[in-house]
Amino acid sequence: MPKAKAVQIKGVTFMGLTDSNHWVPMDGPSQFGGSDAGIRPKELMLLALAGCTGSDVASILDKMRVPYKKFEVDIEAEMAEEHPKVYTKIDIIYRFWGESLDTSKLERAIELSETTYCAVSAMLKKSTEVNTRYVVNPD
Repeated sequence: MPKAKAVQIKGVTFMGLTDSNHWVPMDGPSQFGGSDAGIRPKELMLLALAGCTGSDVASILDKMRVPYKKFEVDIEAEMAEEHPKVYTKIDIIYRFWGESLDTSKLERAIELSETTYCAVSAMLKKSTEVNTRYVVNPD
């Protein structure tokens, strides 16, 4: 059973630890008792999504022997105006750089991540709108 814990350092400054035994600093702004010394917990959700689907897509493309030069995943989100200020919409933008990239393979890798492999995406889709798109050789 996966486990995680957050240890309070001071105010709303916490250090998080999970089964992989890596510490992650989390914090808030000073007006809420923080030191502004770490990522916000809600931002960490977006980063988890980018890392989860990005890892899937990179692994799948490597197995497909797609020779890309660079790959990034950008996340853009909209939040509710009232508390709890949950994400109401999340856009995932995959950015690929390379020559003669086979877009059908890019699309298939993204689809497999979305529909089969990315657990973070699967969980978020149960509560919010998640959209995806990709761009090849952006400026």
